[in-house]
Amino acid sequence: MEIIKMKNNKATSSKEKKEEVPTTPCQGTKTQLLLFLGQWFFLVLLPSFASAACDQVDHEALLSLASEVSSSPLLNWSASTDCCLWEGILCNQDDQRVIRASLPGRGLSGVISPYITNLTYLTHLNLSWNSLSGPLPDDLFSSLHHLQVLDLSFNHLIGQLSSFSSQTTALQTVDLSSNSFNGTIPSSFIVSAVSAGTLTTFNVSYNSFTGPIPLSVFCSNGNNHTSLTILDLSFNKFTGLVPSGLGACFKLQVFRTGFNYLSGSLPDDIYDAANLQELSLPFNHLSGVISDDITRLKNLKILWLTSNQFSGPIPSHIGTLSRLESLLLSSNYLTGPLPPSLTNCKNLSIFILSFNNLTGDLSAFNFSTLQHLTKLDLGNNNFTGELPQSLYSCKSLTAIRLASNQLRGQILPEIVALKSLAYLSISSNNLINVTGALRILMGCKSLTALTFGKNFGFEILPDYDNIVEPDGFHNLQLLALDGCQFTGQLPSWLANLKNLQVLDLAFNLITGSIPTWLGSLPNLFYIDLSHNLLTGGLPNMLCGLPVLTSKEAVDQVERGYLEMPIFDMSSNANNQRYNLLSSLPPAIYLGSNNLSGKIPIEIGQLKFIHTLDLSHNNFSGRIPDQISNLTNLERLDLSHNHLSGDIPASLKGLNFLSFFSVAYNDLQGLVPTGSQFDTFTTSSFEGNPGLCGPPTPKRSCHQSPQSPPQVLEVTQRSKTQRILIALIFGIFFGIGFGFGFSMDDKRIPIIGRRRK
Repeated sequence: MEIIKMKNNKATSSKEKKEEVPTTPCQGTKTQLLLFLGQWFFLVLLPSFASAACDQVDHEALLSLASEVSSSPLLNWSASTDCCLWEGILCNQDDQRVIRASLPGRGLSGVISPYITNLTYLTHLNLSWNSLSGPLPDDLFSSLHHLQVLDLSFNHLIGQLSSFSSQTTALQTVDLSSNSFNGTIPSSFIVSAVSAGTLTTFNVSYNSFTGPIPLSVFCSNGNNHTSLTILDLSFNKFTGLVPSGLGACFKLQVFRTGFNYLSGSLPDDIYDAANLQELSLPFNHLSGVISDDITRLKNLKILWLTSNQFSGPIPSHIGTLSRLESLLLSSNYLTGPLPPSLTNCKNLSIFILSFNNLTGDLSAFNFSTLQHLTKLDLGNNNFTGELPQSLYSCKSLTAIRLASNQLRGQILPEIVALKSLAYLSISSNNLINVTGALRILMGCKSLTALTFGKNFGFEILPDYDNIVEPDGFHNLQLLALDGCQFTGQLPSWLANLKNLQVLDLAFNLITGSIPTWLGSLPNLFYIDLSHNLLTGGLPNMLCGLPVLTSKEAVDQVERGYLEMPIFDMSSNANNQRYNLLSSLPPAIYLGSNNLSGKIPIEIGQLKFIHTLDLSHNNFSGRIPDQISNLTNLERLDLSHNHLSGDIPASLKGLNFLSFFSVAYNDLQGLVPTGSQFDTFTTSSFEGNPGLCGPPTPKRSCHQSPQSPPQVLEVTQRSKTQRILIALIFGIFFGIGFGFGFSMDDKRIPIIGRRRK
């Protein structure tokens, strides 16, 4: 933090210029009043301000703090001015002691000076959202007896809290979240504040704390004065069971311990915390059933138990939780149908039960009572029946995911009533009539993501002018129709989807060539046409996709968050989950088709592509040297083609390349070495007998310039034999020629004579 000298404010002279006598009585009264207030300010208030100055100990402590850090932009702290007037500093009125230091998000970097402990009157310390690093001063908490609010969140602070003890009985809020603290949390750290009943918020999420959850520190049966309302221990490395005792925190409203390594079942007394509004324990190893006793938490608004090992049915009386707004139970082992009582949760907004073993006829469930529902995810279960019509009356819906169930039927026109619907995923079911579905869904004007692959088995992918109106799917950014076994060609109406960023038509039976207009879509950066029956060459236009060739186009791509995450299911993507569409690695997948011809040199224009897969086709010719221009390339698969020539040595410049395969081609010559090529195994080059050098089996490309003696002897013998055969043939040819000439009209035809 730089210290800047500021100009002192100079008081104006008490002698005022003589003003003209006003022409009206009102003007005179106003002027006299202003003169009186001005004199009163200079004679009464200004001297009192001038005499006030912050305590010298506090002044020096703040200057020491400033000397340890830098800031951007610079603070207005100057050694020659009153520190009570400095930015972020507040003093009390009695003795001008510093009671608040608040500098959130001011670009501070460096360490926290130990001299901060001299600010013994400090009640509020907020240095959040900066880049401070290093450990905390040793006696920070034992010296600041009056501290009420401590917020050091979102920094880079390190160290353990085990060496700290606090004697303060005034602490109300402790927020150390989003740092790199580790070790255990000792009871001495906050025991005084807990015992005094002042602590209301304790947040140490997003750190690396270990050991068991110290719930007894906060919720002790012998402590009847606890005021704790928020306890957030999520995103750490806590282990063991969820300890009992939570019920003793009778004022607790928020309890978060998600993203840890907790195991076992939920303790029975957790349902005694009657004021609990949020119970969040996702991404642990918790197991057992979700007890019907959870209905005792009448104030519960958020129940988040995602990614655990809970089993059994959803509590049958869960509908008695009338205040419930978010129910997130995905990625467990829950069974059975949806409890009918859920229709009583009329405040439910987020309803996520995906990746379980739930069953039942979904069309029999009445969604119409859930008028506040915005997100519904029942994907990856075993629901049967048709798409529930009652769902179309939930007018607030923005996202629906019913993928990977056993639903049948077709999409009905009533779905267009969902004016806010932006995300629809119904892939991997048994739907029919893709033509009707497309005609209806283009009426959902807010739709940005549409995935309904693995349906419509062996139907024809419609390709005529009126299937999609010119303004249909105007906002669509993601379209996935993969795995439907569609026949036909790539439909021309795709050219109208100017906002399309991701197109997935893999695993179909699409024929014809790749149309040139595909390369003109201004926002398209992810194409998967693999596993089809496409023919022809790789069009040059596809190598000019704006978002894959131009930095300006990349910057203009919309980067809004998806209403629900998507999964990149391509064979090389490791099933990655993405909440932001623009986070998908830019890619072109054309593998497993019948494409042929040469790989165009224009391929080198795709500077921003991460994955290029042209495998299992009939491409021939040389590997273009221009591929070395693709400096962001991470995966390059040219295997199973008919490529010839050598591997360009310039490909060694692809520093991010983690996967490379040219297996089963007709390549020859030395395999490049150095850089990423030293990491590729034999499998990347197999099936090319002409390749040599590590890591191929042919370790050396050296050929001997002189033939071995036995070979030379055989060669000379063969030469002698050829001369003798020629002489014998010549003798017999001469005799025959003379004999033929001696005949009169009896010409003997010559075998093999060329006919005129």
